[in-house]
Amino acid sequence: MVRAAVLPAVKAPLEVTEIELPEPGPGRVRVALAAAGVCHSDLSLSDGTMRVPVPAVLGHEGAGTVVAVGEGVTHVAPGDGVVLNWAPSCGSCHACALGEVWLCANALNGAGAVHARRADGGGELHPGLNVAAFAEETVVPAGCVLPVPGGIPLTDAALLGCAVLTGYGAVHHSARLREGETVAVFGAGGVGLAALQAARIAGASRIVAVDVSPQKEELARRAGATDYVVASENTAREIRALTDKQGVDAAIECVGRAATIRTAWESTRRGGRTTVVGIGGKDQQVTFNALEIFHWGRTLSGCVYGNSDPARDLPVLAAHVRAGRLDLGALVTERITLDGIPAAFDNMVRGRGGRALVVF
Repeated sequence: MVRAAVLPAVKAPLEVTEIELPEPGPGRVRVALAAAGVCHSDLSLSDGTMRVPVPAVLGHEGAGTVVAVGEGVTHVAPGDGVVLNWAPSCGSCHACALGEVWLCANALNGAGAVHARRADGGGELHPGLNVAAFAEETVVPAGCVLPVPGGIPLTDAALLGCAVLTGYGAVHHSARLREGETVAVFGAGGVGLAALQAARIAGASRIVAVDVSPQKEELARRAGATDYVVASENTAREIRALTDKQGVDAAIECVGRAATIRTAWESTRRGGRTTVVGIGGKDQQVTFNALEIFHWGRTLSGCVYGNSDPARDLPVLAAHVRAGRLDLGALVTERITLDGIPAAFDNMVRGRGGRALVVF
């Protein structure tokens, strides 16, 4: 039996309880978690913004050590350090055939499977976003684990599984930020802080961080922000004032609110690019009129998982870490236990801190 954070129902409080995991069958891997990041997507699953079969063990950003493997698993072995990949690509759907593995039609098929059982006889549990990382151990399909690149501590490697792949990918793969360009990053949580570091790596000449909390300025500047703007109804005007009244070349929206998406779009120059990373609810309606779309010539695009291919991008990120260009520890503002996840959710709702990291 292992301890895990279970979501018994949508909008219900998480329960830290003991669960019974099966032994890994063919094509499956058992992992002892070293750490798991508390991501806003976990909160979105908890509050019903994103749908998930319940009851479920949440958590999708994690890393740990392989305990056992099932028949047919050859790319990892017991004792190996691995990063969890919550969105494994099937390799055969239309998106995968196009090379857009982050849009795989079958990536989340495993979320509806039976993952474990409550030890108290409370019934079957599902694996949240495939990997059920809010637990001391988990059993996942082989496609959900990737070897940890050399030189990366396991606790730090957990952040590569979502926050860093998403933030880095939003900047480099979606916005395609070029050296010397200007950028604004909206939201200084875990993904936003990763995007700020990615913008610095890309060689941006001006990096504007935007957040509702004045207390996050130091965090943002350590991540690479050259300027900090406290969000208000004047945010777009302030950003244009920092860029000779032109607006930034690119904006990265990591909040998922209609008003923030609209402000990010208005903060870019004519012909600028806005990438939406944040996950908003269906009630968040963003409106534009036809004339302004024509006149401004701006681009607005969605971004799933940073438009990343984890197998391709993890070695690139690891090289940045080893060279000192990417500081994974700078994303973490508190280290907690499983019991601290509800408080971490509350901090996200209140806009406090960066990434909370569950350390086992």
